[in-house]
Amino acid sequence: MIKYVVHRLILMIGILFGVLTITFFLSRVLPSSPANLILGDRPTAEQIAMAEEELGLNKPLLVQYALYMGEIFRGNFGNSLRTHKPVLVEIHDRMGATIELTSLAIVIVVLVGIPLGVLSAVRQNSWIDNLVRAGIVGGVAMPAFILAMVLQIIFYGRLNWLPIQGRLDSIMLLDVPFAQVTGFFLIDTLLAGEWGAFKNAVSHIILPTLTLSIVTLASVARITRNVMVEVLREEFIHTFFAYGVRRRIIYYRYALKATLIPMLTVIGLTYGYLLGGTVVVEFVFDWPGLGGFLVFSIVQNDFPAVLGTTLFLAGAYLTINLVVDLLYYVVDPRLRKQ
Repeated sequence: MIKYVVHRLILMIGILFGVLTITFFLSRVLPSSPANLILGDRPTAEQIAMAEEELGLNKPLLVQYALYMGEIFRGNFGNSLRTHKPVLVEIHDRMGATIELTSLAIVIVVLVGIPLGVLSAVRQNSWIDNLVRAGIVGGVAMPAFILAMVLQIIFYGRLNWLPIQGRLDSIMLLDVPFAQVTGFFLIDTLLAGEWGAFKNAVSHIILPTLTLSIVTLASVARITRNVMVEVLREEFIHTFFAYGVRRRIIYYRYALKATLIPMLTVIGLTYGYLLGGTVVVEFVFDWPGLGGFLVFSIVQNDFPAVLGTTLFLAGAYLTINLVVDLLYYVVDPRLRKQ
């Protein structure tokens, strides 16, 4: 086990190094110059030359790469060219919003997607199965940004039930200050005893969470159904039926347990995808997380922010995959004997 973890950590470091290298060179080949972001509109040639010298952009590309990697090894990711704040501070301030949104979405996906997949599998070829499969196809085919805008039109434009941007109303942020202990507004408002702020945070997170859940739920339900269909054909399942074991126990205690390893893989990959795939949803709902920050940084060629955010998201994705692999040893005792 320890040898395996060490091997995976070394592999993770190598992958992160590759991600950082590719992102660095891609950010340098963009046609726009980061100096223009600092200087604003219509800078003079002298101003551009001074800014590029200050940023080190006048050096050869390989020299820039070596200098940047040296700063990374010292824990210095530089400052954002847009906000002029350290990149690590920007990531710290925004990662709570992204993790809160994606964690709530993955909980909904698991609680709804897996039972739907099981129901579709045990009622194979029935009208319920056909309905679930049609919903799965629709969910997979529906672009996230279209779904987000449709929900905004319905719940804000037509019904005026829910807000469409931000994590809290601006008035609420000014009038009801609370300590951001965890970075998750749903938890921090409860810890502070601010029920009004908690209700406001709930109303803001419903639509973006619903968008992410619907888009990813279809994949989890589909894979759950396919795996369950295969397990229900196994001989030990037929034996349980022959002994008269109740169907609910067979389905949810034995058959579903046999699908844990592939389901852990799907859930882990889905959660990792959500962390890096919230870009569109955060942009549409003006959610102050890492996704929207990354989009604006790419558009304006804020390369320190792009590199730092990309490295963080890649590291989070790899960490989730490592945790999922370690959970295999928990759910399957046979692996511990290898």
